[in-house]
Amino acid sequence: MLEIRQIGNPYSEAVIHLILNIQQKEFNVPITIDDQPDLLHIDEFYFATGGNFWGAFINNELVGTIALVKFDEKAAAIRKMFVKKEFRGSEYSIAQKLLEILITYCRENGIDEVYLGTVSILQAALRFYEKNHFKIIEKENLPAKFPLMNADNVFCFLNLKS
Repeated sequence: MLEIRQIGNPYSEAVIHLILNIQQKEFNVPITIDDQPDLLHIDEFYFATGGNFWGAFINNELVGTIALVKFDEKAAAIRKMFVKKEFRGSEYSIAQKLLEILITYCRENGIDEVYLGTVSILQAALRFYEKNHFKIIEKENLPAKFPLMNADNVFCFLNLKS
């Protein structure tokens, strides 16, 4: 049975294991834990600024994550949206449920603009975001305070005001 709950520092090791496996082994993205120190300090990086971090669990195994970095009064960035390969797709709809929880959190907390950065190799992820009404935007159109990740080369925006 799927359970999605807020997670913090005690889950860092499980989060790092899940995310690095997907980034490095599945998609060959040249990224390490040194490039993602936020994963060692979830509480400080996400919660302290008004963001959040959620984990999706099946039988107490972490199978998915999504995080929100609030970087301005009304704006935030999606980070760390990952679902373990065996649990992707419509049978579980984990990515969809994680995104819906994040968007609900945004609406409840006065966040009107949601941005994200990803890498072009993640075509399924891009299709997923477009299906959920995100629009691809140019890097130059990102807010000045958007927290850029070096690997990202595609950027998306969702306006929750409308």
